[in-house]
Amino acid sequence: MHITHHATRLGLGVVAGICFTACSDEAVSTAPMLEAPSFASASHEFGDKGFSFTGLSSSFACTVSGGDPVNPVFLPSSLSQTIIVSEPQVTDAIDMNTQNENGPDRGRYLYRASEGSISEVSVTDLKNLGPNGTKRFAFRADWESLDPVVWTPWGTLLTAEEANVAVKPDPDFPTAKGGLVYELIPSKGDPSVLERIVARPAIGAKSHEGMRFDKEGNLYSISERNPGYIYKFTPDKKGDLSSGQLYALKITSPTGDRTGEAEWIPLDRDAVRIDASAAGDAVGATGYNRPEDVEIATSSGNFPNDPNTLFVAVTGQSGPADNRILAIDLGDRRGKNDGHGKKSNSTAFVYDYVKIGVNTTSEFEMPDNVALDPSGNLYITEDPGGSFPTKRKGDDIWVARPGNGQHSAAASVERLGSLTDCDAEPTGLYWELKGNRLFVNVQHRGGDRLDKAVAIGSPDEKEHR
Repeated sequence: MHITHHATRLGLGVVAGICFTACSDEAVSTAPMLEAPSFASASHEFGDKGFSFTGLSSSFACTVSGGDPVNPVFLPSSLSQTIIVSEPQVTDAIDMNTQNENGPDRGRYLYRASEGSISEVSVTDLKNLGPNGTKRFAFRADWESLDPVVWTPWGTLLTAEEANVAVKPDPDFPTAKGGLVYELIPSKGDPSVLERIVARPAIGAKSHEGMRFDKEGNLYSISERNPGYIYKFTPDKKGDLSSGQLYALKITSPTGDRTGEAEWIPLDRDAVRIDASAAGDAVGATGYNRPEDVEIATSSGNFPNDPNTLFVAVTGQSGPADNRILAIDLGDRRGKNDGHGKKSNSTAFVYDYVKIGVNTTSEFEMPDNVALDPSGNLYITEDPGGSFPTKRKGDDIWVARPGNGQHSAAASVERLGSLTDCDAEPTGLYWELKGNRLFVNVQHRGGDRLDKAVAIGSPDEKEHR
């Protein structure tokens, strides 16, 4: 995720950091839209535990800075949106989302990281969207550019810094060149209350964005740079992130442009605590142009073709061109045998899942965040940058339907929505646990500069809440 900083926005961000309850955070319902262009319908519809909609044929044409502050996302008529949080209830540049995916009150709380002028993690009680429903969950003065947030299988949270070179180094780990991962441990009786914060440098010092666990407790992540790498962290003891082995992915038998059979190459344990990107350079890991978010079917979504598939959004458009979604089969049957009749987990298979010329057009620009729904539809936000009035086309949210057969590209890619504000970008896609809504944040808005946390769903879904 990149941030376009505005002088005005920085001032507002500081105020937001100390003004959490100055404005009511009562949910805002759908209201009349700005005048919108007429959209011809695309041919595909989605349903069966996901959204039922007809895709938009083009992006929203922005007419004013800030777009529609009540309905920031232009959507098909079959879908609705609700603003659940807005600045200054949270700090500026809210980014990734997650819920408490296990433990007490499972699914009740929505957490988000902020990567703006104040880096924090905030939490919203989805059963209480009143004046006191959102609060700061975790903050440290030395944190910078917090981007990812993910719930762990053992009931804690991870957040991390999106920094290739740390400006505010951790005083306990001053030699770490890049951003670090932090484990946020909530109270055993109340997931909305923080108990303590613990740094996890063994996962690697680098520019962090997407992070996801598989069912074995391995943590997948990226380094957001060019060349950026795809990583797997295996704890020495399951559920304990204080030590373990970090690996980087390397294509070994190519079938195309950095796709094909691959292996996880172990990295030097001491080196990754200082610079995990340099450690990847040292072993010749396969580099991509700015990897961003990752997703796997272990939270609220599913991928029926193979739940052990990792999706990676790669944003860079040139040098090299990586404007695509990669899929990585983590249990590739063609991998090496461990000598005991089981496939070694050191191998993987990488293939293109969404790519211009394969299943989408040049309108698909710089994919950033990804999330799976229960039917295996992959939601994708884009972040091409730019601002109003030079930029007149809103950033889009896309949906890729699963293809047929192993290692097949998505069957189709359709536009779910488009921002009405050309200063903003959609971030933090997350499919609701035990529900039927898609959470998305609208970051660095124009106009009043107040970022929004939005829930997209069907009208019926909203009426029952």
